[in-house]
Amino acid sequence: MSFQLSLRVLSLAASVDRYNQSQRQARTEQYISDPFEMPNVLFIKTYRLTKPMVQNLIRTLSPVIPKLKRRDALSVKEKVLIALAFYATGSYQTLVGQSKYHCVKERDVIKRRFYRKFKLPGVLGCIDGTHVAIIRPNQHEERYFNRKGYHSLNVMVICYADLNIICIDPSKPGATHDSTVWRDHPLQRYLNQVYNEEEVFLLGDSGYSLRKTLITPILNTEPGSPEEHFHKLHMTARNTVERCIGVMKARFRCLLNARVLHYDPVFAGEIVNACAVLHNITNQNRLPVPNLSAWDREIEEQLTVRRRALERGLNISSDISRQEQGNRRPNLDLLEGQTVQRALINRLWQQRET
Repeated sequence: MSFQLSLRVLSLAASVDRYNQSQRQARTEQYISDPFEMPNVLFIKTYRLTKPMVQNLIRTLSPVIPKLKRRDALSVKEKVLIALAFYATGSYQTLVGQSKYHCVKERDVIKRRFYRKFKLPGVLGCIDGTHVAIIRPNQHEERYFNRKGYHSLNVMVICYADLNIICIDPSKPGATHDSTVWRDHPLQRYLNQVYNEEEVFLLGDSGYSLRKTLITPILNTEPGSPEEHFHKLHMTARNTVERCIGVMKARFRCLLNARVLHYDPVFAGEIVNACAVLHNITNQNRLPVPNLSAWDREIEEQLTVRRRALERGLNISSDISRQEQGNRRPNLDLLEGQTVQRALINRLWQQRET
């Protein structure tokens, strides 16, 4: 499969790659191969226009949009849909999981899989950030200079228990904190709405702020305590996303920190998106994962450890500072998260004893 074709596969329908979706049986995903089969509400949400309006726009633009003769060239319809989706979101992130969460039946299946594997209820996926090195950008280079001393994209990754990526966002500069990337992401707002109707959350490390839809670990727990039991289960399950990122970078080594993408941030983000789609394709077909060299593995591990240490400290201080703002009013979002986390700890402890 050529690189351009992989980009085409990624962009089609501006929501989710058709190869990934062809592996799914749920009715809610059958329309993704053709965006005009989407429900009207989701279509308007994605493209900001009705189906007749978009079809008329495609007819109007067809005479003036150049038609390339390459076999893997985008059609006029695809070009129009991609452009509309970008105008609607203002982001080059790939919405791999856009339709995944809107169906209660599909969410229940995902949560059951996580529970069977990790004994944690309510989990939709695991979230983490990873840096992809790029050359120094011509504009706003300071935004891309990360805490580890090089220019990068801070890529948000959310995956299933089977290591398939359901959402990836490479649109944020390397100086952006993981917690900020998630806070500003549309999926975060969507999960907050869903939570009002059902128990649903992601698992993240201590680089994220504890919230009702993003459960973080408890550090320095007492041996034999409910907190330690929770921490062990959480750590085992959350390691899924670290393995997912490791597998993707092992397969597509242009993403390794030891390498550097010699492109502007936007095109570098498109490369990341394409690699995510190809990762899902290879993962679903159970292709073996190539081994990293000892040198590549050592550098990745060193940078990951440094990143964890930096973000752990920054996250703790940020939550405390928010609590102290506004006449020492408490951070209600944090308190909500602590309540959900405590209820989960107690529930897991009771299940352990039964």
